[in-house]
Amino acid sequence: QSLVSSSKWLQHYGLKRNKLSLSQILSQIGFPHRKGYVTTLGKPVASQYADGLFPQFKRAQDGSMYNLTAKKELILHFVDCLIGAIELYKQRMEWLTSESRQIFGVIQEQCIVLVLDFGTAAPTEFDVCRDALSMVLVEQVIQISRFNLIRVAQDLMKWQQKCTPVSEHTVKSAVTWLWKLEHMTAVSHTSSAEALLEAMGDEAVSS
Repeated sequence: QSLVSSSKWLQHYGLKRNKLSLSQILSQIGFPHRKGYVTTLGKPVASQYADGLFPQFKRAQDGSMYNLTAKKELILHFVDCLIGAIELYKQRMEWLTSESRQIFGVIQEQCIVLVLDFGTAAPTEFDVCRDALSMVLVEQVIQISRFNLIRVAQDLMKWQQKCTPVSEHTVKSAVTWLWKLEHMTAVSHTSSAEALLEAMGDEAVSS
């Protein structure tokens, strides 16, 4: 999810919008060194007139050669633009790898169920898990439309019977429910699958 979100964001704010891909830059600072097919030789031959006349750049992707015609000022302008784009990348990556997004990625769906499988977590690990879940509820779930929580157990435990509209009250209620859960010993392997099936049984759920 994070990668998809980053791709869409960068398409809008980053290199594509500012025409800073390699092909776009080359088209603005030079022209391709052409080849023509010479019948008598039976092969394509590159033109010779540009040799020594222009600085040349060879693209690693396809081996094509470009004759560079731009003045130094234009090159420096693109350097500044690329530095700015790199800074946008850095800011985006810092955001994507901070707080609850570092653990859960970016939640994009509008109706979700969080299936809580604590497995064999020790009491201290159980609390760490609940801290992380509380964080994602407060930071990300608060921004979507509907949600629910299901705990994996011998007898499934559901916060609500169906996905519930998101509000400050419902998020706070879910966090309170989460912290009232008791630490349990490991449950059977089938319990996780049963919890997932139960979550998918709500037709409104998209993730």
